[in-house]
Amino acid sequence: MLKGFIVSAVVAGQICAAAYACDMQGKTGIVAENNLYIPVDAKSISTITIEKFNSILDRVEALYAPVLKARGKTLIIERNWTDGTVNAYAEQNGNDWSISMFGGLARHSTITEDGFALVACHELGHHIGGAPKIAGDPDEWASNEGQADYFGNSKCLRNYMKDDDNAAIVARMTVDALVQKKCEANFHNENDIAICIRGAMAGMSLGNLFKVLARSTKPLSFSTPDRTVVTRTDDNHPASQCRLDTYFAGAICEKDFNLPVSETDVNVGYCTTRDGYTDGVRPRCWFKP
Repeated sequence: MLKGFIVSAVVAGQICAAAYACDMQGKTGIVAENNLYIPVDAKSISTITIEKFNSILDRVEALYAPVLKARGKTLIIERNWTDGTVNAYAEQNGNDWSISMFGGLARHSTITEDGFALVACHELGHHIGGAPKIAGDPDEWASNEGQADYFGNSKCLRNYMKDDDNAAIVARMTVDALVQKKCEANFHNENDIAICIRGAMAGMSLGNLFKVLARSTKPLSFSTPDRTVVTRTDDNHPASQCRLDTYFAGAICEKDFNLPVSETDVNVGYCTTRDGYTDGVRPRCWFKP
């Protein structure tokens, strides 16, 4: 992919054309199409070096390559460190299921290490996050955008963090008071509480990225959720606050990350109102139960 050019790629057996990146629909990646490009030599406050970029993706690959192998698929992580694209995307070509990660995204000033890991988890979520799927997708392979966000925090990132010294990591963080309260209410040991906090704050990292790219001046907050109520599930990228709400819901959902999910039933493996949950459910700003 070349800066400033319109490029073509084969995605899910179809030809797509987009600036810098395209997703399974041939339109966007984790964020909407944008012209932001952060070259490898750009000055940035980001702490993600090429070594950290690769170590995060190594860890994701070690966890999920065996999961895909058990399904007869091969996980391919495209590591485009020198590419300044501020995006990421998922693709399926036969039994090769890939996610493409870019150095430009890692170098963005809003992106923390946990936030970058959550992007990789989002892209994996398109492959294995389960229902709801993108309506009208002829192959019905891609979990929709909100579901990929929700899977990212409720399943993948929790798995990614499980063996860390999470309490020590959180002790060095500035933690939102509501996040602290909700995580302590929904989890009962120090490590799970700390993982919940890290996931929520990773969601804020991405929420701030979405806000910047949308050129929004409206602040994001865990305490001011999006009050929109959709009449049918929205498969597209939700608004920035709605996506933060989704990441927060995923972080505080107490369902075990190892529980299987369903390709057709949105209730399997996740926190739902059907099962009596009020915390940790998918937000109504994109999801229609």
